[in-house]
Amino acid sequence: MRIDVVTGFPALVSGPLRESIVGRAQEERLVEIVVHDLRSYTTDRHKTIDDTPFGGGAGMILKPEPVFSCIDALRSERLYDEVVYLTADGKRFDQRLANELSLKSAVILLCGHYKGIDERIRESLITREISIGDYVLTGGELPALVVIDALVRLIPGAIGDGESMLTDSFQEGLLDAPQYTRPADFRGMRVPDVLLSGNHANIEAWRAAQRRTRTMERRKDLFEQS
Repeated sequence: MRIDVVTGFPALVSGPLRESIVGRAQEERLVEIVVHDLRSYTTDRHKTIDDTPFGGGAGMILKPEPVFSCIDALRSERLYDEVVYLTADGKRFDQRLANELSLKSAVILLCGHYKGIDERIRESLITREISIGDYVLTGGELPALVVIDALVRLIPGAIGDGESMLTDSFQEGLLDAPQYTRPADFRGMRVPDVLLSGNHANIEAWRAAQRRTRTMERRKDLFEQS
């Protein structure tokens, strides 16, 4: 899989991409992630990527020229399945969407910043718009990292124990069951006996019941959908 991140602030994403599962997946060539600085696609000596909005109003808008130049250059090198714009008014990102995008061969993630981007970019270049929640961030860099992490961990081989993903929260429409590790007794708080029993059928039944209970208590909307 190839992921290209287009941003005016590459330092916001470059560091985290070298860490943990995402970093290891790149080292093992399971995924290729390239960060592109929009300022490299400007033509003025000040490397301007934003300007004031027509019609007045507060905030600054990402200009169309550097965004079009960058994405045109990328598309001249390969075919992209999606050009995704990270924006607060996009479709809510969830596990189902992560699963879908993880099957793509090449994806561009465009990080908005300031007040937003010129609408002509959205109309001409963007194939999908994604939000990670009903709140506003300074830019799309942090949402891009969220999306990348969610996609990369689904790539076969990215996680050592691939089976663990099958019981992750939201993977089956339910939240995950409580998890415990050693010691079995910590400050008087004991691990449920069923998990120490060695009876795998009982353990799986307990976990299934816990998933349903936890989802009903914390995310009734998910329980109803499932």
